[in-house]
Amino acid sequence: MYLFPKSGHPVLILFIALLCLTISCLQQNEQRIINEPETKRKDPHSPEDWMYRQRAYPHGHIRKDIYLEAIRQWQQLSNARSGQDLTWQPVGPYNTGGRITSLAVSPADDQTLYVGAASGGVFKTTDGGNNWTPVFDQAASLSIGDLAVAPSSPQTIYVGTGEANAGGGSLAYDGAGIYKSTDGGASWSAMGLEKTGSTGKITIHPQQSNIVYAATMGSLFENNEDRGLYRSIDGGANWENILNVSDSTGVIDIAIHPTQPDLLFAATWERIRRPNRRQYGGITSGIYRSDDGGDNWTKLSLPLSNPYRTGRIGLTISPVDPQRIYASVVNDTNSLLAGIYQSDDLGETWNALPLDGIVQAGFMWWFGKIYADPLDAERIYICSLDLYQYEAGNTSWEKIMTGVHVDQHALYIEPQNRDYILLGNDGGLYRSDDPQLQEWSHFENLPITQFYTAEVDYLQPDRLFGGTQDNGCLRKDPATGIWHQILGGDGFVNLVDPSDSRYVYASAQYGSLRRSTNGGNSFSNGTPNMSASEMKNWHTPVVLDPIDPATIYYGGQRVHRSTTRAISWSVISPLLVEMPENSNLSYGTLSALAVSPADTRIIYAGADDGTVFITEDGGNSWTNIDQDLPKRWVTRLTAHPTDPEIAYITFSGYRWNEYLPHVFRTEDRGTHWIDISAGLPEVPVNDLVINPDRPEQLFLATDAGVFISENEGEEWEILGQELPKVVVTDLSFHAPTSTLAAATYGRSMYQLQLESLLHNSEAPLVTLGLKAYPNPFRDRTQIALDLKDQLELKISIYDLSGKLVQALFEGVLPAGAHQFTFNTRQPASTYVCRIQTANGDKSLLIHTL
Repeated sequence: MYLFPKSGHPVLILFIALLCLTISCLQQNEQRIINEPETKRKDPHSPEDWMYRQRAYPHGHIRKDIYLEAIRQWQQLSNARSGQDLTWQPVGPYNTGGRITSLAVSPADDQTLYVGAASGGVFKTTDGGNNWTPVFDQAASLSIGDLAVAPSSPQTIYVGTGEANAGGGSLAYDGAGIYKSTDGGASWSAMGLEKTGSTGKITIHPQQSNIVYAATMGSLFENNEDRGLYRSIDGGANWENILNVSDSTGVIDIAIHPTQPDLLFAATWERIRRPNRRQYGGITSGIYRSDDGGDNWTKLSLPLSNPYRTGRIGLTISPVDPQRIYASVVNDTNSLLAGIYQSDDLGETWNALPLDGIVQAGFMWWFGKIYADPLDAERIYICSLDLYQYEAGNTSWEKIMTGVHVDQHALYIEPQNRDYILLGNDGGLYRSDDPQLQEWSHFENLPITQFYTAEVDYLQPDRLFGGTQDNGCLRKDPATGIWHQILGGDGFVNLVDPSDSRYVYASAQYGSLRRSTNGGNSFSNGTPNMSASEMKNWHTPVVLDPIDPATIYYGGQRVHRSTTRAISWSVISPLLVEMPENSNLSYGTLSALAVSPADTRIIYAGADDGTVFITEDGGNSWTNIDQDLPKRWVTRLTAHPTDPEIAYITFSGYRWNEYLPHVFRTEDRGTHWIDISAGLPEVPVNDLVINPDRPEQLFLATDAGVFISENEGEEWEILGQELPKVVVTDLSFHAPTSTLAAATYGRSMYQLQLESLLHNSEAPLVTLGLKAYPNPFRDRTQIALDLKDQLELKISIYDLSGKLVQALFEGVLPAGAHQFTFNTRQPASTYVCRIQTANGDKSLLIHTL
């Protein structure tokens, strides 16, 4: 058998040979692209996937079914809270802002605006932005990809959850599908597409609000078929995938012809991301056109020098001249713009526009949107680090922003008034009424800041600190309530010396530590002088010695200590954790440190790969203590305030066909660990704080809000009211005022006054001990009650839909211990055990394997 004929046309033979050689080269190039690790050093200003990797470790992506199940668990637990009379209070900032991914204006009233925050939900105003109301807080996900108001029905709004930007800390997980409101955001209905991951664009038919298109990008960290362009012709009740290219290619943008709505353009984006590598372009990226509302598609040709590495594409049609379409294209080889193109014949042919004047970042796929002017067919705008405009005939683009935060993501231009422009970026929402578009005003009333950390000044508890995504480290002025930036970059650890508030420490990404001797007004370098080979985590752990705050501990791959308030440092550990081969900075660094207040010679160190060590002699020797612990990302280590034997450890990372504990307790310095996670939803745990005056009382920050335990973790309940359904990344407890501060990732910071709860610890329901063992279980579990007093109650088992599964008991029980058996034959399910009394309810989640 011969590959080529023994005789034949020489041109044909040459063509076949060249074709085979080309395919072979492409396959080799593709394999190299996918397997090639990233460099070990990253641009410190580039977007970082730290929060996602932390939650996806060690499997590389988050199981959608586990995430949605966790949301249902959270909703079931929301009615069983501790401290019903306690209400979380927002404390800002409002003036800082946070990443906005989408915005829309009602076609009937330009004073009615909707803003979609990357991880904070949807806000609405009816007075042009003077007042805002969150209108999306009951949805399963507050991560917003895009939102759209129906042009023909202004009360109809569609929201696509899941931010489609392919990098950044807010990508903690994908969204939960499409939502719809028909009453201007007062109420919402889930409309499906839960498995589509993230939403690049929502587009509604200009005359028929029931015809809607959803561009979905799929899961970021895994290939899946549930991606592409979906169409609904019945208002979202049913969806049809009308453009599906591959399991690694989604649709990132759509453009619909304003007068011929069956004429559509869609931009596909081939995107592969793994914990240690990425490919943000490929041969399947491109522009498609449909002339029949999406039934059939034709791929258009762009004049690209390297179509095999085509990256993210932005699309826009000129409302003035709908025959004209513009496209911006990123080259994945260098993550810069490959070109900006104009077509005057609906995509049949394209002309390249100049790129001069645009200051490009090395991650242009982070923005990727282009907009046409509503009144001038010769003018367009592109979002980059800054905002730029171009007019036909010019040789370069013009920057049209002054005093505006960088990283532009959303633009709205009033159709009848080009001087009314709204701009959404990583710093919030801006408006311009300047004809030259050089003057912008900032909306300083949107609480959408993405906090990583929270800190309370012990001596001045009204003075709060926190590290934020892309908005640096912030400090709240107690006199005015206004927050100000005190350090740039991505802000992380903030520490205030509890004995002297003049000493403040603040850090940015990858452990850039700064020290201040004037309360944070100015800073000097405080980073250890480390070996160039020692890696540091994006969120590098830094802690103060609880007895001597002049002593500070810092974790890279080793533990460093300063006894001079970060002026000089010494290494007190060997290399505790190593970076895996063929990887980058993602894994192989310390992620948590804790010093025992009971004996400061005892120091714990945990890593992002699940490694945990202890020293009991101040760093002279270290012992590995993770034998009984799951291989998950260590988020926090907390030592008991008075007992040197006791400590707690928390983890991030979703389970993988197994029950994954989140919180462990040791009573022998890590020789053995006890799982105390029963009753918590299946979400990452980010922080654990002990009340030093009542060490049995624990506070827990999770991706499902804040939980409290009154008995050292035997039982957990959701704490307080009015905290949005948002990731809580960090807690800070101020014992003298009994106040808890919570850093949320997308809704700024909250505080809770706990004094009434602390003084009512003997309330009847608190003294009702409730636990299940084993939990999880296979076919049966024991429900154990411990009553201090006789109590009339009802014990029932419900599934997560609220359906009664089994009534275990109803009547009066005397004081003492009681036990009931629950049998099930349903595998891999979750139930709620509910105890009802005259004084209220108490609930416990139980799981089957």
